[in-house]
Amino acid sequence: MTTDAPLYAQIEQALVARFGVDLHPGDRLPTEDELIDRFGVSRITVRRAIQNLVSRQLVVTQHGRGSFVATPRISQPLTALTGFVEDMEAQGLPSHARVLMVEEVPAPPEVRQALELPLGATVTQIERVRLAAGHPVSFDRTYLPPDLGRLVAGDDLENEPIFTLLETRHGTPLLEASYALQAGTADSVVAHALGVEEGSAVFRIERTTYTTGQRPVDYEILHYRGDAITFTTRLSRPGAKAGDGL
Repeated sequence: MTTDAPLYAQIEQALVARFGVDLHPGDRLPTEDELIDRFGVSRITVRRAIQNLVSRQLVVTQHGRGSFVATPRISQPLTALTGFVEDMEAQGLPSHARVLMVEEVPAPPEVRQALELPLGATVTQIERVRLAAGHPVSFDRTYLPPDLGRLVAGDDLENEPIFTLLETRHGTPLLEASYALQAGTADSVVAHALGVEEGSAVFRIERTTYTTGQRPVDYEILHYRGDAITFTTRLSRPGAKAGDGL
């Protein structure tokens, strides 16, 4: 280990990098002695690394049995327009995407309405599984107008977020979005993508994102695992002033 990060943090990073590769939810982590031998550190350092992973809800410990990989439990605030990668980075979780589909298709009626496209228009449909620390968290269907979709289709969608591509590579600033959140259950396609049983609880989110001139440029249907995420927000009472006592 040669980075400038503290030793315990380097152990954390090394373990998290294995999540979803050769360590999956329910798998037992290497023992303290194995980690001490591998990294050449003290027991205190190993225990601090494991405790930090427990605090991040990435690992669970069982007395007398050891430490095990947990299904990530993510708390995501709904206070700003952010993408999946930005949300995971804010929580210190590595993320990437598994691309299932990139295809230009006739725009379904609800997509055409959301993107304000004419009859007969096509859209670029992108389907991805979004992973945090190697675990599938969200199954996303993204629809883009053809002028932008054809550009994005040629990008590295496994490693480059669509929001970033639109803003930094394709000259399309993203200013605001409308959200609709709904409780639901996973159909066979969503269940297979997320690695859960059909009928499992999911959060279904419809999001339309707008650029300059209130032009809608990105319509998404997101399916988050119900056992992996909690959405939070903070709301003000109408007429209340900042600093008012309760």
